[in-house]
Amino acid sequence: MRIRLIFSLKNKGAYLPFHHQYILAQFLKGLIVKGGREEFFNYNYFNFSGLKGQTKVSRSGLHYYSSLVTLVLSSPNEEFMDYLLEQVFETPKIELGNLILSPEYTEQEFEPTLESSNKFVCISPLVLITPSFNDESGKRFINPDTDEFSDLLYESTLTRMEKSGWYSQEQMESFYKFQVVPDMNYVNKLREQQKKFARIYSVYDMDVKYEVRGYTLPFTLYAAPEVQDFVFKCGLGAFTHKGFGMLDLANHLPSQRTEPYKFKREGFIPYKSHSERQKPDQLEGEQEI
Repeated sequence: MRIRLIFSLKNKGAYLPFHHQYILAQFLKGLIVKGGREEFFNYNYFNFSGLKGQTKVSRSGLHYYSSLVTLVLSSPNEEFMDYLLEQVFETPKIELGNLILSPEYTEQEFEPTLESSNKFVCISPLVLITPSFNDESGKRFINPDTDEFSDLLYESTLTRMEKSGWYSQEQMESFYKFQVVPDMNYVNKLREQQKKFARIYSVYDMDVKYEVRGYTLPFTLYAAPEVQDFVFKCGLGAFTHKGFGMLDLANHLPSQRTEPYKFKREGFIPYKSHSERQKPDQLEGEQEI
């Protein structure tokens, strides 16, 4: 299930760093531990986007100017999702970087029908390599149109699927078809404009800081529908539980595919102007440049 968590922004113009996944990861991890259910303390089968809203860029980072901002959360485990959302709504005032937020309501996205071939966009950076301590390999640039790029994603995906215990040995053996084909027209256009589709990001794991290279680009994934469903709900690549590798279908109209979910602040009327409804929710096709 994929849930859109909508916050009201109490201090318009406040900012987050450009690369703020680690701030969101620390916030969500704190909530998971705060709730006290130990079976979820190390649960890794969830994923989340960056914080979406109307923004302007400055040297400090992204300044948010919309009344509402949106975070997309995803997991196949409804019990875990409800547990996490309960913790969010028990926290009426949330500080993320310089932003002061209040949770207002949630929407559930309708599940799309995934085929054996789907074009995706990244709504958070895609990381290929999990580095070890004092290891620079996580920052290495790998050209997206090479076999190595696709092979690393295949290995991490099948490893995570096997560890989940959700699939039989026969199913796992049938998932050998896997190919990531990047939209090189998009990549080459950015290169011509001297813009970046690959950057270095900070990740914190067990209080240790790592630096990894993340990619933000559209691509087509050729794989079994079960594999497509797994990466759509759990993310693709490394550090997915820390907010990396969240995908959305390309050319999928966001305003036509949600319904109210059961979490809503009492007394809040989720009115959104047309401009504010579009900006936080325009997740498809959004690319970090």
